[in-house]
Amino acid sequence: MIISVIGGEDATGDALHIAEETGRELGKRGVTLCCGGRGGIMEAACRGARSAGGHTIGIMPGHDASESPPNPSVEFPVFTGIGYARNSAVVLTGDAVIAIDGAYGTLSEIAFALIHGVPLVGLDTWDFSYHGHDANKIVRATSPQEAVEKAMEMAKQDRNGGGPAQ
Repeated sequence: MIISVIGGEDATGDALHIAEETGRELGKRGVTLCCGGRGGIMEAACRGARSAGGHTIGIMPGHDASESPPNPSVEFPVFTGIGYARNSAVVLTGDAVIAIDGAYGTLSEIAFALIHGVPLVGLDTWDFSYHGHDANKIVRATSPQEAVEKAMEMAKQDRNGGGPAQ
């Protein structure tokens, strides 16, 4: 199973701690983590996953490591040369997505998850309601452990034809 963890590069404090714990939970459970491969939430999540023996994939925005260096905890960097357009690949690589904190890049990844029906768990991230759109499509979690449990369960349901949990 692969779970994508999305979040911003400029995160600080609690958000980074939450991301590292989320990555550690994924690693402990043998789940491969996919992310955008850069700093902030992405680096913290990768660091947590690797500390627990997990594997990490970084979908990088640049053509190579000189243009787009992956964070030190990315085990498998994938260089795309497509900048923020890689956000779609980050989301679609995961069987589910966990969104932590985040700025506009994270918001675009949340939109891709919703558009493509990829199960989505939110952990202190964007919250919105817009007429005609169900804000509850982002399943909320209050801890890294709960986020990982929900994401894994939703991914299993989706694989078995049950669709994303509502």
